[in-house]
Amino acid sequence: MKQLVILAGGQGTRLSARLGDLPKPMIPIGGKPLLEHLVALAQRHGFTDLLIFACYRADLIAAHFGDGRAWGVRIRVVVEPAPLGTAGAVLAGFDQLAEHFLVLYGDTLVNVDLERVWQAHWRGEADATLLLHPNNHPLDSDLVETDALGGITAFHNRPHPADRWFQNLVNAGLYAVRKSALRPWTAATEPMDFGKDLFPAMLRRGARLLAYHSPEYIKDIGTPERYDRVCAEFAAGVVQRGSLATPQRAVFLDRDGTLIADKDCLRSADGLEILPGVPEAVRLLNHHGWRAVVVTNQPVIAKGWCTEAELQTMHNKLETLLGREHAFLDRIYYCPHHPEQGFPGERPELKIDCDCRKPKPGLLRQAARDLNLDLAACWLVGDTTTDLAAARNAGVKAALVRTGYGGADGKCPAQPDFVADNLLDTVRRILGEPPTGSLSAGGG
Repeated sequence: MKQLVILAGGQGTRLSARLGDLPKPMIPIGGKPLLEHLVALAQRHGFTDLLIFACYRADLIAAHFGDGRAWGVRIRVVVEPAPLGTAGAVLAGFDQLAEHFLVLYGDTLVNVDLERVWQAHWRGEADATLLLHPNNHPLDSDLVETDALGGITAFHNRPHPADRWFQNLVNAGLYAVRKSALRPWTAATEPMDFGKDLFPAMLRRGARLLAYHSPEYIKDIGTPERYDRVCAEFAAGVVQRGSLATPQRAVFLDRDGTLIADKDCLRSADGLEILPGVPEAVRLLNHHGWRAVVVTNQPVIAKGWCTEAELQTMHNKLETLLGREHAFLDRIYYCPHHPEQGFPGERPELKIDCDCRKPKPGLLRQAARDLNLDLAACWLVGDTTTDLAAARNAGVKAALVRTGYGGADGKCPAQPDFVADNLLDTVRRILGEPPTGSLSAGGG
């Protein structure tokens, strides 16, 4: 049997007005306790051996679930005598753990394809695999840094310095763990947290920690505002559509001239400026459950004007500025190639005719594979005819914004489905909401 550990020890002080005497994992969502949603998720993905680590009002949790047979699983409730922290609770129950197991936090509503996480953990032969995702409050979240191969290299706990640009990649509180990798900490007596204490300690000892980067639905309900938002998204069907097991809708976003001011081959984060209305537009996509996916040509890499690390810093700044406005991008895909030669300092290995440089559809198709996108239900928004042609080549609907080039580049004959003043008006049109500016039919 595959094993899932649920950490359900929280009292929920900040939610006391909503909870009364209930423990936080028993707060109602959609007419049943949050914890019941997690048990159903486990059963759906074949995790039938459940350990629930409880502390505050553990008796209520045990009485509600019994032995789990009513949900088609086996449930054991392990009572913490005192709060031990997320990792401390698991370490205290070490003898009851399977050699490999999943961990979920009991104060998060989750719709994740758990089997995909499990398989990625096994393929990666990792000591721990952490689900990482962007969220709409990265400034008060613990952020994680990864390398190009998906290995975790650093943890950045909040608060974050104002002069650093971090990728919006958050520890979501869902892990696959190898039991034997935890053995050095089984004698710990102080409370211990996974993100702040145990995982950084494992990294320092040379453990192999892998990132599982996913846009799937996993949100905590720790404050009244977050709880209300999760309840609204559940009622609107956003949660139910949130798993990668379900084909997704996305709006592909060009970068320069659509999201940020076009600075003619931007080469550093210093000059990056988000266009007006962009955070609200991206926030609308997030709220309605559409993936927000950047697809951008960045020939500055091939021309030798900018390194991959410098480009990453630009994108980190973009994600940070959006995060300050409670908006996030699900993914950023870029093409580093450029077919024309003759630039001083150019990189010959990148001077190729590739499949990913727009108007070719390679970036969009890669995103479709990674995120299980239904391309026929997707849109691309850009400011050039190159963007429009990329959309047509991928079988995606296209919208043109009047910011940036506004379609005046004239490189491709493709026409948009409609034209709008800016990204916010475009997103409102796609979502069926009233626009704030003027719209015109395709070709305008």
